[in-house]
Amino acid sequence: MKYFEKLLIANRGEIAIRIMRACRELDIDTVAIYSDADKNALHVKYADEAFHVGEAHPSKSYLNMERILDIAKKSGAEAIHPGYGFLAENYRFAKLCLDENVIFVGPRWKTIKAAGSKIDSKQMMKDNAVPVIPGTEGGIRTISEAKKVALEIGYPVIVKASAGGGGIGMQIVQDEKTLEDAIAASQRIAQSAFGDATVFIEKYLIQPRHIEFQVLADEHGNAVHLYERECSIQRRHQKLVEEAPCSIMTPELRSRMAQSALKVVEASGYTNAGTVEFLYSNGNYYFMEMNTRLQVEHTITEFITGVDIVKQQLAIAAGETLPFEQKDLSIRGHAIECRINAEDPTNNFSADPGKIVRYRSPGGPGIRIDSGIHMGYTISPIYDSMIAKLCAWDSTRDDAIKRMRRAISEYIILGVKTTLPLHYAIMNNQQFVNGNTHTHFLQEEHILNTLERYTRDEETRMQTLAGSFQQGKKVAAISAAVNLYLQQKKD
Repeated sequence: MKYFEKLLIANRGEIAIRIMRACRELDIDTVAIYSDADKNALHVKYADEAFHVGEAHPSKSYLNMERILDIAKKSGAEAIHPGYGFLAENYRFAKLCLDENVIFVGPRWKTIKAAGSKIDSKQMMKDNAVPVIPGTEGGIRTISEAKKVALEIGYPVIVKASAGGGGIGMQIVQDEKTLEDAIAASQRIAQSAFGDATVFIEKYLIQPRHIEFQVLADEHGNAVHLYERECSIQRRHQKLVEEAPCSIMTPELRSRMAQSALKVVEASGYTNAGTVEFLYSNGNYYFMEMNTRLQVEHTITEFITGVDIVKQQLAIAAGETLPFEQKDLSIRGHAIECRINAEDPTNNFSADPGKIVRYRSPGGPGIRIDSGIHMGYTISPIYDSMIAKLCAWDSTRDDAIKRMRRAISEYIILGVKTTLPLHYAIMNNQQFVNGNTHTHFLQEEHILNTLERYTRDEETRMQTLAGSFQQGKKVAAISAAVNLYLQQKKD
């Protein structure tokens, strides 16, 4: 079914290509936008049409709302899909689309605005009997009030920005002595990043698990969940590894958390695809926030449910009714996603932009790669450092882990440092294999300290693999990658 004649994708890279693939299967023409830095990018070549949107810096291109809407009108696009990041959770952009009679593929602007405030959404959840983490009722007004609340709920506490996401502005506070400085720092960061200095305090949970539920809701009052994902392995409060379903989930806990997620949908009047995020600790779960967009990790939910979430987004935006009910959905097997970033895990995950000089992606049964890069592609320092999303599916969690190990061992990316060795170390960590993960996993399992077992000097690795390629010995190249990345049996 064709829901629109033409769709503009207000994004770049792998997510733009992901949306275009769904459109191609639905016979919908696609419009790409590109900055100066992206004129030769893969998403530009994949689209049916492409328009220059501005200079390389996002504020002059992918965040230029007026220019993007102007392109939509000139191209004849009836709808805009924002992907994730950039304008995906900008209620002003969603409202501007409405005002200009362009369909925004996502929730209503008022819903985005309400969910965008962690304080307001937390209060909404309390009003609807959804568990929330103890903390301040609203934004911090005075230091004395903050100290009083922190004392009541007990240290450690965490100071959070009300607006935005991605862990920006979060400050963990162990005692009263550092609380005032932490609040000031969080306020400065929040003001700079989001234009809103409002911050609040919550109880800081020890070793919590980050569990989220994917939801879909149409414009006719129908809503379902697509089960859960666990996203506990993070660095700087940003996800690195996700899996579905959660390894500790029981039918009873899943039922309770899913019902809470659907309460969030109902209370907020939510439509389209979204994610309700919870923290789980010591048998209890707490609402954290709602992401009013497609998530990076939607891939693994698609693996375990067989539902194409992007196609459902387009159908809902076109006014269609959900084609299934909750009873029609089930979990099939287990899926894991590793975010492959151009970063150096041994140097505080510092970005390592540059040119990809050798590239060989893995394949085989149950492997999915979402990426916008290729050999010769230059990763820009201006945008996010993610190179690809590597996903592995199999019938059981244990088999999915083994499949992911195999896929990582085949993946060759040379020219920049990547998180591949880190991911292999995680896949071989016994606590991870046992399902014992939490949001402080990397630090407490000392994963970064063990990376020397899984990686070698980048230049040596490049020379070895490049030499193997030049000699035409593909098997030798893969073997060299395994030996240089992994080394686990020797250690």
